Amino acid sequence: MARFGKGAKKKESSGAQKRGGDARRDAISLVIAYLKQETLDPLKQLGRFVLFGVTGSLAIGVGTVLLLIAALRVLQTETGAFHGNLSFVPYLIVAFLAMAVMGLAGWRIVSGPAARRIPAKKSSD
Repeated sequence: MARFGKGAKKKESSGAQKRGGDARRDAISLVIAYLKQETLDPLKQLGRFVLFGVTGSLAIGVGTVLLLIAALRVLQTETGAFHGNLSFVPYLIVAFLAMAVMGLAGWRIVSGPAARRIPAKKSSD
């Protein structure tokens, strides 16, 4: 009988350790899941946001360059005014048009939605 009593105590204590181990394992897995949720998921979303932003920027850039080349082609072939000594004028017109597009883009970046969120600095006299 003494043996049976000792064995029963060991089983009870091992069951208590199992439950304690399960609780620890559950807590660790919960912390890991929380950290993944709060760090990896936002990083994945940020990566997707950046990927779409870069892709869109490249598409707009390529489209703008193609439109500028089309404007140059139209000025060179469809107008009869820029022949001989004035053959450089279409290039100047397209260069000024490109600078205007860059200036418009820069102006929209500087005075866009982000400018409204930044509070104006108060000058202290």
